[in-house]
Amino acid sequence: MASRPAILGWLLFDWACQPFFTLVTTFVFAPYFAASLAPDPVTGQSLWGYATAAAGFALAILSPVLGSVADATGPKKPWIAACGLALFVASFALWYAAPGAPHAIATALVGFAFATIAVEVAAVFNNAMIPHLVPPDRYGRLSGTGWAIGYLGGLISLVIVLGFLAADAGSGRTVLGFTPLFGLDPVLREGDRVTGPFSALWFLVFVLPLFLFTPDIARSKLRFGEAVRQGLAQVRSTLEDARRHEGVLRFLIANMVYQDALVALFAFGGIYGAGVFGWQATELGLFGILLTITGTAGALIGGRLDDRFGAKPVILGAILVLALVCVGVLSLGREHVLFVIPTAPSAPDGGLYDSAPEKLFVLLGLVIGAVAGPLQASSRSMLARLVPAREAGRYFGLLALSGKVTSFLAPLAVALATAIFRTQAAGPAVLILFLLAGFALLSGVKKA
Repeated sequence: MASRPAILGWLLFDWACQPFFTLVTTFVFAPYFAASLAPDPVTGQSLWGYATAAAGFALAILSPVLGSVADATGPKKPWIAACGLALFVASFALWYAAPGAPHAIATALVGFAFATIAVEVAAVFNNAMIPHLVPPDRYGRLSGTGWAIGYLGGLISLVIVLGFLAADAGSGRTVLGFTPLFGLDPVLREGDRVTGPFSALWFLVFVLPLFLFTPDIARSKLRFGEAVRQGLAQVRSTLEDARRHEGVLRFLIANMVYQDALVALFAFGGIYGAGVFGWQATELGLFGILLTITGTAGALIGGRLDDRFGAKPVILGAILVLALVCVGVLSLGREHVLFVIPTAPSAPDGGLYDSAPEKLFVLLGLVIGAVAGPLQASSRSMLARLVPAREAGRYFGLLALSGKVTSFLAPLAVALATAIFRTQAAGPAVLILFLLAGFALLSGVKKA
């Protein structure tokens, strides 16, 4: 078992990455893009879906190849450093996606897509270090703790941005009632756009303990060019070998389906709130804070349940809950709940989440947070138990492949359904099908 500083360095990788997902992908930049940068929220949801789909397609190609090459070369930190540099540059570019600026929409979509690719590929190499840090009976706790620390980092970053940087354009004040720091202009949405540079700097600072304290995997005796050729040759053999490890192939297919739905669910959560209920920075920010709190608790509890009962029951339970949540979201509108029950609309001078549909949407969001962490943490701990430790890199590359090879499909399906039916309610309906298919596939995995 590795030393405490080594494990802490590994855990802080999730802390370093999470602000990008919390601030850019979900709660601040994505809703800003859909509600203020795109021509209208429906078009914004469609465009964001296409960008998410493009990033997923690229990840499907890159992840298994780079994972196999990293296994052949040995060390994982150089690959994490290269991905971190790409993440830094792409995230910084989001600052230039200003309202009315030339090519602002393209800048936002391209920067978001490249940053997503970089952070997800870096996670492949970080995940491959799990079997070298703790024994198998601690995989669940280590993975769950990592997710919980990541959620906590996302929560703190969200409080910083909404409390001190991002202000309402009307009042000029942040959620905490302050004038934005550094003279950030609310009218130009600089508080929303600063989430890109903020996430980049956060990653740069907090990934350093991984490089300083966590031991890397020993370098291969092969020359770099030979290792790359060997790694590329292993991609096909990895797919073939997966069939020989009990449950691995079926698990990877199931992961492909339910992770696809989860990616889309997070990508469109804030956009849905902004488009359906007209939420602004205050409502979206508080929603994100509450969701992140339940996510932190859920990841910690899920990791312990994983070690006690196994990863499979945790994943299956999380999938069922998410499917029910999607049904609940589908049943909501501005003036109704449960499809047909009418409710009073939100009053112009009402408080936060004053209508019944908004309250129920917040409640469903809290449930999403509580189960999303265990779902993702138990997925990587399950694979770590199923495959040999010496081959973790290529299999985690395959895990990323299974999570991304069709990760463009659910966002694309949401984007197309939204564009065709001209309603944001099309999103949850599509995701229910993905979640149920993932549940059925994972149920057939015998070893967990």
